[in-house]
Amino acid sequence: MPTLQTPAPNRFSRIAGIGGYRAEHAVPNADLVGPIDSSDEWIRQRTGIITRHRAGEDVAVLDMCEEAAVEAIANAGLKPEDIGAVLIATVTFGTPTPSAASALTTRLGTGPVPAWDISAACAGYCYAIAQADGLVRSGTLDNILVIGVEKLSDFIDPTDRTISFLLGDGAGAVVVTSSDTPGIAQSVWGSKGENWETIRMTNSFLDLRDDRETPFPTLRQDGPSVFRWAVWDMAEVAKEALEVAGIESQDLAAFVPHQANMRIIDELAKQLKLPDSVVVARDIADNGNTSAASIPLATERLLREHPELHGGLALQIGFGAGLVYAAQVIVLP
Repeated sequence: MPTLQTPAPNRFSRIAGIGGYRAEHAVPNADLVGPIDSSDEWIRQRTGIITRHRAGEDVAVLDMCEEAAVEAIANAGLKPEDIGAVLIATVTFGTPTPSAASALTTRLGTGPVPAWDISAACAGYCYAIAQADGLVRSGTLDNILVIGVEKLSDFIDPTDRTISFLLGDGAGAVVVTSSDTPGIAQSVWGSKGENWETIRMTNSFLDLRDDRETPFPTLRQDGPSVFRWAVWDMAEVAKEALEVAGIESQDLAAFVPHQANMRIIDELAKQLKLPDSVVVARDIADNGNTSAASIPLATERLLREHPELHGGLALQIGFGAGLVYAAQVIVLP
């Protein structure tokens, strides 16, 4: 029997460039507190958020993707035609099919490359990094554009006190490319489907079809349950990601968790026993929770404000609706 031909083994991947789109409208807490009968102090104490950025009505998910992608490709020293696949992590693209990724290939001019969307909410970007890493290491592809993007403002009920005041819009993009040395460690990822309704939509679009009086679906969460899961369970996932990467917390240059809540970020850093030398991303204070976009946007900001971090090790972990999670150690571009 003939032997199947496979790509060369011993390939590695790395992140070669990064770009971001931050929505243009700053929305301070004071603009949101009326409908939820709250206060700026309450939001700051519970979440650490001072303001969040939201896109205008004329700005679409694809617009944000394109701006972040163009920057990432340029920063990687590549051209659109060098990109071999496009992965977009999002839960807010208006059409379940066709995909945002497919439409973006035409906007960017990549040619007829594979393109698909990933629905893993706040873990979507790390899910996409795991997939891109595997595709590059297998020899299937060389340069993969990965984008985390959300326009969460399209799915907010301004009277909701569980999640509406947390959410912002934005996009972050990176290029995962082949490397002579490891740049992305093994991913630790999974799901906890028994808690599927902990973060959810109020109803499905089929409900809207069947009953014209059904309200448009918006986001809700069981805040206390999410907080406990994120703090305790995700600390163990983060520790496992360090273990499979063969490093310890003191080896890190940066920690970039999903920007869900400042108290969650601080507690995770505490449980990981991060030394003062590790820079912790806290983009949430100014940008809010942007779901799949939060980790690449926070990473882009860290590298802009702390250029000494380039080439250092970073632990990133995403977690959210599903409940789903993913973490990996990367070499910062």
